[in-house]
Amino acid sequence: MAASHGNNGKQSNCLRKLQFRDHVKTYKQKFWALEALEEPAEGDHLVVEEGGGGNGDGDGDGDGMRLVQLLISCAEAVACRDRVQASALLHELKANALVLGTSFQRVASCFVQGLSDRLALVQPLGAVGIIGPATVPAMAADRKEEALGLAYELCPFLRFGHFVANASILEAFEGENLVHVVDLGMTLGLPHGHQWRKLIDSLADRTGPPPRRIRITGVGAPGARLKAIGDELETYARKLGINLEFFAVERNLENLTPEDLELDEGEALVVNSMLQLHCVVKESRGALNSVLQMIHELSPRMLVLVEQDASHNGPFFLGRFMEALHYYSAIFDSLDAMLPRYDTKRAKVEQFYFAEEIKNIVSCEGPARVERHERVDQWRRRMSRAGFQPAPIKKMAQAKQWLDKVEACEGYTIAEEKGCLVLGWKSKPIVAASCWKCHLGD
Repeated sequence: MAASHGNNGKQSNCLRKLQFRDHVKTYKQKFWALEALEEPAEGDHLVVEEGGGGNGDGDGDGDGMRLVQLLISCAEAVACRDRVQASALLHELKANALVLGTSFQRVASCFVQGLSDRLALVQPLGAVGIIGPATVPAMAADRKEEALGLAYELCPFLRFGHFVANASILEAFEGENLVHVVDLGMTLGLPHGHQWRKLIDSLADRTGPPPRRIRITGVGAPGARLKAIGDELETYARKLGINLEFFAVERNLENLTPEDLELDEGEALVVNSMLQLHCVVKESRGALNSVLQMIHELSPRMLVLVEQDASHNGPFFLGRFMEALHYYSAIFDSLDAMLPRYDTKRAKVEQFYFAEEIKNIVSCEGPARVERHERVDQWRRRMSRAGFQPAPIKKMAQAKQWLDKVEACEGYTIAEEKGCLVLGWKSKPIVAASCWKCHLGD
């Protein structure tokens, strides 16, 4: 009986292993199919490009393909909790994924960091789950702030979100005297309040008198940082003859209540969310639903939602890994086309901004995993269930003019998708902007 039981156990383990390998094979096929679909016309592969875009010396397609295979095999070993195999592959990857190499070598170096962090947390085969809270050390605040500022300067993604949001907000505020913007997260605490400076400029330049009062409520932490941004904005607005009031609410989104915002009767309200709501997407979905329900209670004229258009919140680690590898390869490729290989600013953006997102997606689980990006179709379903209806953004011509003005290099694309505007790199979606109103019957 013991022998029979042992044989059954071996067969069961073998079956599970075969099923997992089939699962891996499916993800690999999906990954290569995506690559084939989005291959640029010149024939250069997005991920395993020869020459690392326009500025590299080139390691050849063969070396690039080898690096992709190593990454996928290492992710598979980490998912299987095979420490010996994963460690051996990580050793080889660290020798080939160079921080100052081709665009794919550089993005690979970020994924190697994430895999290494994840491997350090997983329990041996036969145990369950991941050790501890599966978190990684926080980066120094000053380094993070500098990287965010450089990302705003070098990449058009945040500026695209600001442009589309402001154009929609101006439309919603047309003819209003008392206007109020609730800004969730204040664009991750980006210094100087760039988005609202642009809005103030637009209001000052517009024909006719500006609103009698503009109020901006910044939600986030720390409050002192938001207040400093608010003081700058009030001074800037005053010089342009705009009456601006700024209030800081030091709360995370999950604990925010309508009472915190101190809304005035008769004011036109818009809620602005720039790369924020994905952080409250949890496995249970309850946190996001509560935040959306709270926003719905405010009855805003409009909710402006800008999010990464990516599928980084799937239930399986290997699937998230593949999707993230494809997504961030496009971003690093775009940076490669704009800046030289050894540019210090670019290195800081890659290693201190995008690498932090990558490491969170790859190495963290549970509450520690906050970079839960989802595709625009998924957001559409979530918003509809929460009682919102889409307000189509009809600003395609303006958006294309904006893209020409910011002098982004060739390769960036703007597309309209069911009323949303999507900024991409060589047809790969990167950031999506959408607008929402409360259902008329609610």
